[in-house]
Amino acid sequence: MLQTIQIIALIQGIFVLFVLFTNRKDYKKTTFWLLFGSLISVLLYILGDDKNNLFVENTDWFLFDNTLFVTFLFLFFKYYKNEREKFIKSNYLFFLPNIFYLILEVLEIKLPKENFNIEILEVILELTFVIYLVLILHSVFTNKRRIWTTYFVIPIVILLVFSCINDTLKIIGLKELSFFSNQNFNSYLLLIVAFLFYFISFKLLTNNKYILPKNEISKYKNSNLNTKLIEQYKSDLINAMKIDKLYLNGKLSIQDVSEKLNIPKHYISEVLNEHMKTNFQDFINEYRVEEFIKRLKNDQNNQFTLLGIAIDVGFNSKSSFNAIFKKFKGLTPTEFKKNLVQNN
Repeated sequence: MLQTIQIIALIQGIFVLFVLFTNRKDYKKTTFWLLFGSLISVLLYILGDDKNNLFVENTDWFLFDNTLFVTFLFLFFKYYKNEREKFIKSNYLFFLPNIFYLILEVLEIKLPKENFNIEILEVILELTFVIYLVLILHSVFTNKRRIWTTYFVIPIVILLVFSCINDTLKIIGLKELSFFSNQNFNSYLLLIVAFLFYFISFKLLTNNKYILPKNEISKYKNSNLNTKLIEQYKSDLINAMKIDKLYLNGKLSIQDVSEKLNIPKHYISEVLNEHMKTNFQDFINEYRVEEFIKRLKNDQNNQFTLLGIAIDVGFNSKSSFNAIFKKFKGLTPTEFKKNLVQNN
């Protein structure tokens, strides 16, 4: 029965990897390769774990271990959550426990009898992987974000925790929990893995977009702007705000800026949206907010109301001013002024 589950999971896994790899250009690079690595490590575990080796009974193929899957899954979730595009080299350090675990496995095979120190170190390393999984769960439930990995992480955490308990009991000479014995542990884990592949297969076949973050197709992909022009236009836009203070005009439009700087409107939008990660209104309003704060701190403006200063720096109404100020500073203008007075 267990071997049948392994074969089914293996076939499903190969299908999932094939579909993902075929459509890899549709997904964000880092999260794609982390999930891909995670799934490959699961397939290796199905093929060659020492307790459930699919081809050679009781043979340990060192890298075919469930801990590699845990590390990949942890990193996948980490990048899925923060949406970072590029992999940070320092994050390779998260694979150190896997390297140490592999070394211990090799030593365990080479030594003529069981070594107490190696057993202790293995338990410590297993706890590291449990921590990885717990961190995933903590991030999910505190961030109010639910993604499909959660449903598989929870049972894997439970299994690994009880596996650590059993290893600890074994070291100190007590009877292990039979329900979570090594053989049962691997059987349960294979069942979870089989369902994992089934779930992903189903989602891929139904074109579900939540398996992996999709690459965003830019509406400016056919733009004629080159790097030199982009930098020039960025500089012109910033100078128009910092030096010319165009934002003081409460009716300032993108057309006004286009005519003033002699830059086509669609290029202004492209530079702001694509290369400065903002939009026209946020761009000018941020300068208005900073100008408001600068004037608020000036004692010569104490006779003016908050709204009076706001109108003077380009805002058109009290409601829009309050909303925009809170968006950038996290406080209402009144709260900000109160904090300013207290600090002074």
